[in-house]
Amino acid sequence: MTQDKQLTVGLAITGSFCTFAKVKEMAQELKNRHMRIIPIYSLRVQDTDTRFGTAEQFCKDMEQITGEEGIFTIPQAEPIGPSGYLDALLIAPCTGNTLAKLCAGITDSPVLMAAKAHLRNEKPLVISISTNDALGMNFKNIGMLMNMKNIYFVPFGQDNYKKKTNSMIAHTELAGDTLMEALNGRQIQPVIMGPLKV
Repeated sequence: MTQDKQLTVGLAITGSFCTFAKVKEMAQELKNRHMRIIPIYSLRVQDTDTRFGTAEQFCKDMEQITGEEGIFTIPQAEPIGPSGYLDALLIAPCTGNTLAKLCAGITDSPVLMAAKAHLRNEKPLVISISTNDALGMNFKNIGMLMNMKNIYFVPFGQDNYKKKTNSMIAHTELAGDTLMEALNGRQIQPVIMGPLKV
């Protein structure tokens, strides 16, 4: 795919709150690549305040970075399908809960509805995982999603193999490169990388 127009990318955010600083950096990096970024918020992202910050402030920060108010409801996400206005959809971070529901075809949040609607258009869905059970209960779901058409993964590795042996997290600095490869129908390689530096 040649980039002769501005790409429009949905950035669907789920509740791995400890990664939100990286999400903001990722959004800025994609903007620096002259992409239009439309945030899509899970219900937990919208209503949960944590030690990493308030939900309201995070959404304001994302609006300031992207210049877009974003999508907050399932009815707002559903038209992604018939309108087909996204070139790609990036779920970042993608929690184990979202992974499992996506694998099972469940659409009970704006993020999952966006994914379902977007996949109907046979365009790339890119997953940036952040889950404590990647090598546990969600291992089979990762494998199944990797084998599905139009689904790609940001390369990931164990983030704390000594204290959290099943936990894996994406190398978010590779999200932009992963998107560009996915738009050309290719999974960036290698997918599984060494442990992240902590």
